[in-house]
Amino acid sequence: MKKYLLLLSMFQIFVTGLSAQVFITDTTANGKSFIHKDERIDLLGAKMTEYYESLSKKIQLVDGYRLLIVNTSDRSMAMQIRSELIKAYPDQKLYMSFLAPNIKIKLGNFTEREEAEKFRDVLVKSNLISGNIYITPEKVEQKSIIKKSEEEQ
Repeated sequence: MKKYLLLLSMFQIFVTGLSAQVFITDTTANGKSFIHKDERIDLLGAKMTEYYESLSKKIQLVDGYRLLIVNTSDRSMAMQIRSELIKAYPDQKLYMSFLAPNIKIKLGNFTEREEAEKFRDVLVKSNLISGNIYITPEKVEQKSIIKKSEEEQ
């Protein structure tokens, strides 16, 4: 019984400690109403608005192609090639994955195979990569339509 009363009193203290509610005080003398609310309510509304706006600009995955640059077990070589690619092509996105014992480095988000072939030719001419470069079909990132229309303006 004592445990039950202790638990009930702790619950009441916890519930009365919550103050994120809106209280309306009505003063009939002036005919005005005052609203006293927690500022966290406005903060929550702003955060929700920000979240939904970012959701509308979310990147979508579509069928496309990436260039498989490196497939090796030599980590130091992979990191050296990665840093050279980042310096040479900062506008292209680089993907590095590790599946024991191999490290794979993939480059780009190409929606058309012709785009990937053109960029592969550019990489071959630059002599950054000594091995073969393969075009692999994958799900690639594509900016949403809303974001594209904003960039065009």
